[in-house]
Parts: sequence; C-alpha cells; structure tokens
Amino acid sequence: MLRATHFPPIASPTLLVLRKCFIPILSVSSFPSYPLHNLSSFSAFHSFFSPSRPSLPSLSLTQFSPMLGHPHLRLSASFNSESSYGDNREILVQHLLLKEDDEKLLLELQQRIAGGEDLSDLAVEYSICPSKQEGGMLGWVRKGQMVPEFEEAAFCAPLNKVVKCKTNFGWHLLQVLSEREESLLKDIQPEEFHAKMQDPSFIEEAQLIDVREPEEVSQASLPGFQVLPLRQFGSWGPEITSKFDPTKDTYVLCHHGMRSLQVAKWLQTQGFRKIFNISGGIHAYATKVDPSVPTY
Repeated sequence: MLRATHFPPIASPTLLVLRKCFIPILSVSSFPSYPLHNLSSFSAFHSFFSPSRPSLPSLSLTQFSPMLGHPHLRLSASFNSESSYGDNREILVQHLLLKEDDEKLLLELQQRIAGGEDLSDLAVEYSICPSKQEGGMLGWVRKGQMVPEFEEAAFCAPLNKVVKCKTNFGWHLLQVLSEREESLLKDIQPEEFHAKMQDPSFIEEAQLIDVREPEEVSQASLPGFQVLPLRQFGSWGPEITSKFDPTKDTYVLCHHGMRSLQVAKWLQTQGFRKIFNISGGIHAYATKVDPSVPTY
C-alpha cells in the first residue's frame, strides 16, 4: 500500500549521485565556500542505482527520511494496468532487498504477499536496504538510473504486481505503484531566456526562482524572480509544492548555473514537469545579453 507521506517525497536539492554504494557520499572539501551545512540526499537513490551519471563537486550527502506526518498514515490507490506513456515514462517504485542466500525467506515473503500482506510493511521488518525506513519507497525513477537487472524488472512489471529480481546486492521484491510521463529538465541559454523575458505574459505565467543568497541578489538581480536561498532550504523546501505549481514551466537561476542545476534536479523529484536551468547563471546573462546587469 502506498504511504500518503510519499506524495511527494521531500528531500534536499542534491545532484542525486547515482552510484553502487549504500549511501552516496560527496566531499564538501572540493567546494568549501558553499554551502556551509550538510544537505540530505533523496532517499530514493540507494545501493543498486547506476553510476553512469557524473557528479559535480558540491554537497555532503547523508541518509534522510522523507516521511512527514504520522508514520502509519496510509493511502490506498489503484492505477491503470497498461502504460500509456511508452518508453518516455517515470515509475514510482517500492522494494524489499534480501541477501543472496536468503532464498528461504524470499519464498516465505512471496507467500505472505500472495496472502495479502503489504510489501511496504514487510520491507520495514526484513529489508536490508536503507529505504526500509520509508517502507522500501524508492520514489520516481527513470531509465538509466538503476542497474540493468533492476531496471528491466521494474519497467516490465505490471502496475501493483510484486515481482522479484536478482542483482549484485541480493534478491529484490519490487512493486511499481504508479507511472507518469517523464519530466523535462534542460538548460536554457541566456539569449533565449532574454527573448522570453521580453513578452510581458511570460513573467506572469512562468515560475522564476533565484536560489542565490540575499547578499548576492542585492548586487545583481532580474525582474520577476522569487528568491529562495539555497542555504535556507530547510525553510522553503517542505512547502515547495504549495508555493509553486509543479505543472507550470519553472526557471531556476543562480550565479554560474551550478546551484540552480542542483535545485532543478531536486524539483524533478518533487513532481515538477518542466524545469529550465539558466545556463551560466546571472553572470552569463550579464556578459552575453545585458551589460547593465552588474557582475560580481
């Protein structure tokens, strides 16, 4: 059964480093000036995810539970049994991980699930994956993020049916709870963004987020942006989907395009459908488009 507290999972804006290790850790020493505090990683990305995506020097990652509210609050849900999105889809997955030699327990749990027990409850009790703290919830994932065996099983699984697969990490019982069209995250060049800004309706309709610190914004800023300083993530992160509409086009700005990319990737995990990272940040905008904007 899908836990209500997993809609949507709240997590920190990291680059979602996908490596074959239980808890992905990045060193803050390579980027000592920002930020000064540790941010938590999105709990959906654990040991069996693919290492294919490169990481940028940035944040220290620690295990974080996105569970909010009462831990036993549940939400029953039913979904269509056939996909309407083809290959361009994301799936919401929960799973349970057992050691390779625990085949007797694997069979027992399969029988208990067939008898009506819930995979998330069994994950809390038996799973050896850190996601057990969230009932085995892995969140929304796309192709290319998981090791091949898990990806093949997950993307071929019928909705709500518990299936098993084996990876380097052991036996998995997994369940796909929902699916949706894959979200869009892309860079937008300063020149293209400037052209959009000339249309008065653009500023009214688009969502513009500046993740720089107040002292930076005081030196240089663009009209229409709402300032959400990354260092203050703890105050605005949990309310992001109430302050902004995930269905609207969202543009993210920082100084050079690095912090904004982190936040843009995080916004994807929160269900935002179209996110644009302003390439090169306000510095590139000032040097390439509008010299009246100060540089710093």
